[in-house]
Amino acid sequence: MTNSINELEDTHAILVIGSNTTEQHPIIGEKILSAVRKGAKLVVIDPRSIHLSDFADVYLRPRPGTEVAYLNGLAQVIISESLQDRDFIETRTEGFEELKKLLADYTPEKVQEISGIPADELVRAARIYAEAERASIVYCMGITQHSTGTDNVLSLANLALLTGNIGKPGTGVNPLRGQNNVQGACDMGGLPNVFTAYRKVDDEAVAADFESVWGVDNLSRKPGLTVTEMIEKAAEGELRALFIMGENPMLSDPDINHVSKALQKLNFLVVADIMENETMQYADVILPAASFAEKEGTITNTERRVQRIRRAIEPVGESKPDWEIICAIAAEIGAKGFDFNSPLEVFEEIRRVTASYAGITYERLGARGLQWPCPQEDHPGTPILHEKVFPIGKGKFTACEFREPAETTDEEYPLILTTGRLLFHYHTGTMTRNSPSLTKEIDKAFIEVNPIDAKALAISEGDMVRVASRRGSLEVEAKVTERVGKGVVFMPFHFAEAAANVLTNTAYDPVSKIPELKVCAVSISSLAV
Repeated sequence: MTNSINELEDTHAILVIGSNTTEQHPIIGEKILSAVRKGAKLVVIDPRSIHLSDFADVYLRPRPGTEVAYLNGLAQVIISESLQDRDFIETRTEGFEELKKLLADYTPEKVQEISGIPADELVRAARIYAEAERASIVYCMGITQHSTGTDNVLSLANLALLTGNIGKPGTGVNPLRGQNNVQGACDMGGLPNVFTAYRKVDDEAVAADFESVWGVDNLSRKPGLTVTEMIEKAAEGELRALFIMGENPMLSDPDINHVSKALQKLNFLVVADIMENETMQYADVILPAASFAEKEGTITNTERRVQRIRRAIEPVGESKPDWEIICAIAAEIGAKGFDFNSPLEVFEEIRRVTASYAGITYERLGARGLQWPCPQEDHPGTPILHEKVFPIGKGKFTACEFREPAETTDEEYPLILTTGRLLFHYHTGTMTRNSPSLTKEIDKAFIEVNPIDAKALAISEGDMVRVASRRGSLEVEAKVTERVGKGVVFMPFHFAEAAANVLTNTAYDPVSKIPELKVCAVSISSLAV
């Protein structure tokens, strides 16, 4: 997040897009509702009606996969009605004229043809966002899990730059991370193309710097593979071994049948996790990991806040914290530089190689933690990014053309499937499906079908249906509801018995390599007798 969570309560307008916030980030969802109660305007954009839709001044229901088109449409309205912040654009940005030229084609009427969003509603939404003194954008994986995910995010950034809603309280472009420490994992170089602090591995000066700090002379300058690419290489026989920690690709990755074949082609697979999961059936070695209650260390949340976690109980049985597992394996293979004796020692190295964490110490974290960047020990942390300058100097507008999703509907597969999460379950359900109190609320998968489609397909509430895509099929119970629009169906991906990702497409964004989990073409047929 460029800004802080609490600022959402005091903004004047909020644009929520691709985020079922009250169910998946309930604390942040409550901040948004608090802002609405104080008079803030709310715009919600989602193919599926969510709880926040009931409180929205404008709710837009687009066809999944048309994000760039309608975001360009919002920007086009802002410019055509002279609602942009001219001073901010002049002094702090570049590339405006190129963007303006591209946007001329994205009139509200053209966007309606592409996305299904009524032209007048698009205009209303643009005015609410642009006319507010302070406006914030909140988004999640409904924006990023597309083959155009990078362009989607850049288009959101265009809106913030157009209106000067960046670098000030109650504004910003604010992604909500999917898990509690995704931000921290990325900060630490948990991406194949960067070291810590997002310093690129193929930058010679950066690599040389890390070689000096770590006392080595052979760091690769070649970016590694993303998760999606690893599965591809395993299927092709080019990747022979894999170590999976805290991940369950047999439920979370697209086209699970393809994932299964890929994992079976590996020569050696290690899985480390705290509970049994579907991926373990292919493992040669299973290592018991420690849960959050059995670990010491830090996490970094979605607002860049570094927080201490403290062990409540000793690790059960033979389980170990992840850092100990990694260090033990490093010792066995003779790797140097992994002789840490505590999480504190690990964190001291983090501070040494990560400038944005350099001023953060265990002693300073206290009850509320600190937000990076925090470069010195007397620095208070940074609640708001880009207040005076951007890392590259001026903020850059990016002109993004709309591209269709990688897969479109046809006569055989006439419906669009989009997937997501539910309030009572967490990702692949490795933990939550083992909780009686949670499974009591929801214990099986379902597919939401619009009443118009249900009538045409002779599907009734509670019917078992067969859902098929170009990759596989499954059987699941139907829920007939207006939460989804005509031509769109929704499934949660928590349940192994009807795994939504049997159906999804492996196509991915060319930059981020994130797969297109939010759009694929399917057919549905009733199994009712």
